[in-house]
Amino acid sequence: MKYRAEIDGLRALAVVPVILFHAGYKLFSGGFVGVDVFFVISGYLITTILIEDIENKQFSIVNFYERRARRLLPALFFVMFACIPFAWMWMIPSQMKDFSQSLVAMSLFASNVLFCRTSGYFDAAAEEKPLLHTWSLAVEEQYYVLFPIFLILAWRFGKNRVFWMIVVMATISLLLSEWGWRNKATANFYLAPTRAWELFAGSIAAFIVQKQGVKKNNTLAFLGLTAIIFSIFFYDETTPFPSLYALVPVLGVILLILYADKETFAAKILGTKGFVGVGLISYSAYLWHQPLFAFARIQAESTPTNLHLFLLTTSSLPLAYLSWKFVETPFRVNKKITRNGVFLFSLSGLIVFLVIGLLGSKTNGFVNQMAKYKFTGAEAAQVSLVFNAINYDIAEEMAIKDCNIWVKDTKNINVRKVDDCYDKHGKAIIVLGDSHAMNLFNILSASNSYPFLIGVSQGGCRPHNNKDECQYNNFDKFTQEKYEMIDLIIYHQSGSYFVANNDGDVDKQSAFEGDFGGFNNNNVDKVIQYLERLQRISAKKVIWIGPFLEYRRNPTEVMLTKDIHKVNPISIELFEKLNNLLSARLSKAETLTYLQFNSLFFEPQKSFFGECFVFRDKDHYSRCGEELISISFKKEVIKNINNNNSFR
Repeated sequence: MKYRAEIDGLRALAVVPVILFHAGYKLFSGGFVGVDVFFVISGYLITTILIEDIENKQFSIVNFYERRARRLLPALFFVMFACIPFAWMWMIPSQMKDFSQSLVAMSLFASNVLFCRTSGYFDAAAEEKPLLHTWSLAVEEQYYVLFPIFLILAWRFGKNRVFWMIVVMATISLLLSEWGWRNKATANFYLAPTRAWELFAGSIAAFIVQKQGVKKNNTLAFLGLTAIIFSIFFYDETTPFPSLYALVPVLGVILLILYADKETFAAKILGTKGFVGVGLISYSAYLWHQPLFAFARIQAESTPTNLHLFLLTTSSLPLAYLSWKFVETPFRVNKKITRNGVFLFSLSGLIVFLVIGLLGSKTNGFVNQMAKYKFTGAEAAQVSLVFNAINYDIAEEMAIKDCNIWVKDTKNINVRKVDDCYDKHGKAIIVLGDSHAMNLFNILSASNSYPFLIGVSQGGCRPHNNKDECQYNNFDKFTQEKYEMIDLIIYHQSGSYFVANNDGDVDKQSAFEGDFGGFNNNNVDKVIQYLERLQRISAKKVIWIGPFLEYRRNPTEVMLTKDIHKVNPISIELFEKLNNLLSARLSKAETLTYLQFNSLFFEPQKSFFGECFVFRDKDHYSRCGEELISISFKKEVIKNINNNNSFR
């Protein structure tokens, strides 16, 4: 394969905007398209190599995987290994658990799947994930595993037909991404099926270049360069991606590949020593930049300054040079490192990171070890309790047992199990709402009060901000289909979505820190209207159990201070007023019943009870908190209300 300096220059044009985008420079608002540029380049180079090997009858899948391992894994392992001590020193266990899971995912070439499930690329929390950027490496690795196998199997049908197969697959993938950004935006961003067309675009370019060579066309080459630069400066986080919008930088790369002969103006720019030099170390630069930014943000008490981020940005390049020279290059060119040695090194590294990651995930981020390492005596014991509490993953640890069933949406419920539970226990109690209703379901399940209990709840879903993915529309249908099997519907949600700050925004911590601006009656109205409609549709009694008192402190911020032991006093004051407001409003409703949470359960106003830290975060209970509260449940209150045949 003939070396093209402009391709290395193009790598520089890809990596620098990505780094500047992650540093937070608004000028480079579309810098994330650098990843798409990388995808096209990878598709082009890999396909070119594979075609040449197949046509020269030199293709070996083992040789191909060896070359990929030499190219990618040494520098990746080096950066991953370098991250571990800083993660240990600066992360709290919940962050360490996330980091450990990313080690596991990267070891399985599945980082994109993990981050698809746990975070959005543009979320603030994503900025503190040192290995977030490895999602794109996972996409490429999945391509490297599957594409050579496809190519060698399809080659029997002829080169021309293989080309058109790739065109069809690219078209399907592009159309899927266009659907994806509208319906499954996070999955669309991270997963290979909606990214494959960008790699296939490079493959298509490789077939064309292989057939007719690189053409000289100054206009088209410069147009391609302009398209990439345009997307870097004019796209931003609101641009649907990937989608048809991604065609701009992708076609820009293709035009450069096809028409940027070394004599063209675009090729001369990209072929300068500066561009080529940065391009040569672009892989290592990409690997280093995200850990540098993430650990800086984790370690800093406030948002890093522009100067701080500038220094980190510039430091990524010398680090990249060192790892390129002393890690990447020796593995690529040193023939003393045999194929068996490469595979042994690769397998050993993957196993080591896999084991470390599994241990970190299993131990909730090495919670006990970190407590002992960072604190001593009574402090360590207290910190360990707090860390265990904040590591509680509610959605993954729901108190499901026998006929205590929980689903996010009734469209996914096991209908046969519902029928069996009805036959076994009679009618069900249903708990409906948001993530606080998940807490309530677990409390009721732990109380063993209801043998047939169904939870229908998920975070972020309330009648006043109902979304397509929420459960309320399907739940209406469920209540009609399973009318005979339902005894009572309990509704519960977070109270902070009725509490506004002076800007009118709800669920803001500032409202609990002196910036209270009143209660959002519009949200209250929407919930009442929904519950009244639900009661009419279902013909079942609906009880709204009011919001529980929220901690309204960040446990990790107040750790080892006196504040850690008690609920925010402003929260106590506001939730008392909120409950009075809701009681007054619901007293005017003709059919609905409203019960204050503390009329049914013990409501903690301090955080430690024996060996239990009651709160998971600023507004949810921990697992032991749920169990503590479940003991106090006054089941007879609900029973007496439900025994009243009228809805009131």
